[in-house]
Amino acid sequence: MESVWEYRWNLLDGVLVTIEVAIASVLISVLLGLLGAWGKLSGARVPGVIAEAYTTVIRGVPDLVLMLLIFFGGQLLLNDLGELTSLWTYVEVNPFMAGVLTIGFIFGAYMTETFRGAFLSIPKGQIEAAVACGMTPSLTFRRVIWPQLVRYALPSFTNNWLVLLKTTALVSVIGLQDVVYNANAGGKATQEPFMFFFAVLIIYLVLTAISDWGLNRLDRKYSAGVRRA
Repeated sequence: MESVWEYRWNLLDGVLVTIEVAIASVLISVLLGLLGAWGKLSGARVPGVIAEAYTTVIRGVPDLVLMLLIFFGGQLLLNDLGELTSLWTYVEVNPFMAGVLTIGFIFGAYMTETFRGAFLSIPKGQIEAAVACGMTPSLTFRRVIWPQLVRYALPSFTNNWLVLLKTTALVSVIGLQDVVYNANAGGKATQEPFMFFFAVLIIYLVLTAISDWGLNRLDRKYSAGVRRA
């Protein structure tokens, strides 16, 4: 463990990058999830088809393949567009942005089903009562739909977040210096890869435990006063 301790600052820097990737990715996934759920629930044909195609394709493509496609293929596409339109010259895709966009795009599909299922769990009578009382659509959303949407979505959201947190390890493949990348570099330098990856295992377990604790507290907050079966 002495070699791991010597590289502790490198590992800490990697942990911070991992957390940044996870938070940025989950924000994108929540936004895409809300848009996807709206598309599926709107009843409109075009948004519904787009949302259905999005969730079907994303859930059928391996995460690593999609990340490599966006990182390498996205760079080629941007440069080809720049050459065709003469609007820009060479563009190099940032590994951080590629990782965040890929993970956010992937988990947006799962968040779509999370929010769609949560909305369908809200009793329709409550929304009808809000409309009957003269509430505007925005007020109905803030006072009736959103609090219950969060409560019903939190269990599935928690699971998605924990999986997303582990998925951030894929960004090491495209050269982003997260905790896995730095641990791999340290293991090669000291010829002790087992100790470094064991340290990474502990780090992810700690991050998962903290996340689980915080989301459980949030679940209790939004479930206050609700009688559980």
